[in-house]
Amino acid sequence: MESFPAIPLQDWAETKETLHRFLQVVGKIRLAAAVRRNHWWHVPFHLTGRGLTTRPMGQVDGNPIFAIDFDFIDHRLTTTTLDGRSVAFPLVGQSVASFHDRVHAGLDHLGVHVTIERDHPFDLPDAARPFAQDSEHADYDAAAVTRYWQVLSQIGLVLEEFSARFSGKISPVHHFWHTFDVAATRFSDRNIEQPQDVDPVTREAYSREVISSGFWFGDVNFSEPALYCYTAPEPDGLAKEPLTPAAAEWADQGSSHLAVLPYATARSEADPRAAMLDFYESAYQAGAHRAGWDVDRYACPGGVTDPQLKLGSQ
Repeated sequence: MESFPAIPLQDWAETKETLHRFLQVVGKIRLAAAVRRNHWWHVPFHLTGRGLTTRPMGQVDGNPIFAIDFDFIDHRLTTTTLDGRSVAFPLVGQSVASFHDRVHAGLDHLGVHVTIERDHPFDLPDAARPFAQDSEHADYDAAAVTRYWQVLSQIGLVLEEFSARFSGKISPVHHFWHTFDVAATRFSDRNIEQPQDVDPVTREAYSREVISSGFWFGDVNFSEPALYCYTAPEPDGLAKEPLTPAAAEWADQGSSHLAVLPYATARSEADPRAAMLDFYESAYQAGAHRAGWDVDRYACPGGVTDPQLKLGSQ
């Protein structure tokens, strides 16, 4: 297994479009059946040793406790209840419509009844079309999907290591099904008052000052996989701060800037993991410095906060 294997978007673009919608079908079930958490932390998927999981959900809404798991080694979707009952089917050979129907038929078979407010894609070009009517997206290259999960897992561990350096409020490392990225977000104690016309998703996601670090696989707006980091709200002068390694840059997003390091560049470094950690650290330091965070207070070298243990580890 290659460390940080290549995954150019053009090599699996059609498969990615299908898989993205598969994740959204299940993600909307997670949204409906999970206990609500601050900043939508209940919504994303978590990585497993074989793919992705919704984690257990249900019970609070009258349903059995159940979980839905993507297996990207055997390429199957399995829905399991707490009493051990399960249903499964292959991911290969499914359109979005057939995948949707089989997922919901499985829930019915297990006695799980979830109400989906809008059973359509979220923030995708075909958002007006219900999942159940999408027979267009049916490409599924199993080898490409396995590689996606392997890259996701390796980047996820880089983000776990980076997250260990911070002792303040921080999200899990989790995979967002709406934007198809993996991220971990650090928070300050500063409340952010959003304008009245801001949508509910954004209001909750950015109700506190954040510095978010992550990775995405590319899309129509940015055509290659890349590591990224942003500070919200963006402090003045952020894009003047240096980034590491030298290939990293501040991408102008119109009203804000995004620190970006192309994945192909990072994996070509002598030590890709170190280059990725350096990138995330430099972007965090830039945002924290400009926003006035107490960097020393939040520092957690080696994942240790106890002063005595810190001294003992030196």
